[in-house]
Amino acid sequence: MTLLLALETSCDETACAILENGRALVTSVVASQMDIHARYGGVFPEVASRQHVLSITPVIEQALANAKITLNDVDAIAVTRGPGLPGSLVVGLNAAKGLALGLGKPLVGVNHLEGHIYSAWLHAAGEPNPPPAPQFPLMALLVSGGHTELNLMRGHLDYQRLGATLDDAAGEAFDKVARLLKLPYPGGPMIEQAARNGSPTTFNFPRAWLEGSYNFSFSGLKTAVLREVRRLEAEDKPLPVPDLAASFQAAVIEVLYTKTMQAACQHNVREIVIGGGVSANQALRAAFEGQNEFKVHIPPLKYCTDNAAMVAAAGHYRYSLGHVSPLDIDVLPTWPLS
Repeated sequence: MTLLLALETSCDETACAILENGRALVTSVVASQMDIHARYGGVFPEVASRQHVLSITPVIEQALANAKITLNDVDAIAVTRGPGLPGSLVVGLNAAKGLALGLGKPLVGVNHLEGHIYSAWLHAAGEPNPPPAPQFPLMALLVSGGHTELNLMRGHLDYQRLGATLDDAAGEAFDKVARLLKLPYPGGPMIEQAARNGSPTTFNFPRAWLEGSYNFSFSGLKTAVLREVRRLEAEDKPLPVPDLAASFQAAVIEVLYTKTMQAACQHNVREIVIGGGVSANQALRAAFEGQNEFKVHIPPLKYCTDNAAMVAAAGHYRYSLGHVSPLDIDVLPTWPLS
């Protein structure tokens, strides 16, 4: 049995998880800063890093207590090295280095983006009928606040990027449009909530298909929403927020779904994996779950947003394949998945 302890501090969540054999999650502890940053309408980097310093030791202690183990029982320490906020990443990486050095355990630096992909491998420890692991080759759609990309995976840690956003990521577009509609932070869930009471066909917002590529672009869509909001305000009309939200959301999801399905068919994959914060969106999940061409793996909602369980899953496969990091590694605020 391989037991990994993982830390995640790439943005505004301080998290620790303990994982058995790459899939069985023993415990996952997350200290959220959402309420702290809500007053700023977004993540305040300096505040985030200071809060990580306060929270990192308690979350580690809580995870160990939940798992009923000691640090000596752990085989390796995995940690998010990047991408993310530099000040936040430093807290988690230095904590992981200290644990690895003090315990004489291997250190495994993990890319946050691959963590989101590997969240699809997780299941609860002791689950009587765990779901089967995703099967290669697979198409991985990564949709988070800062990244939207399609990766073809032929095996573990084997990523061929087929396309990515040329401007705003899907999650970023959700947040910006939420601010245009005067919805509170965090924007993505607020757009989804408002859209439930709206019609997705009220406004015919554009879809940037970028024919001949698997790239994405959501900046024009965001601008289209802005123009519609300004038009309505100029006419002194109340904003139909539910309809605007539903129409915007439908435009994003149609592009994500269509391009992913096209890429999966073209590359003859067996299955599809979807990861990242936007994968929590119920309309996006329904779109993929409503098709019968491919088996689709979407993690439970609690593993869609930032957490250390996904870092542990990715870290397990790095560790098992011999990708151990030296203790002098530094954070990588920008680190493409490759």
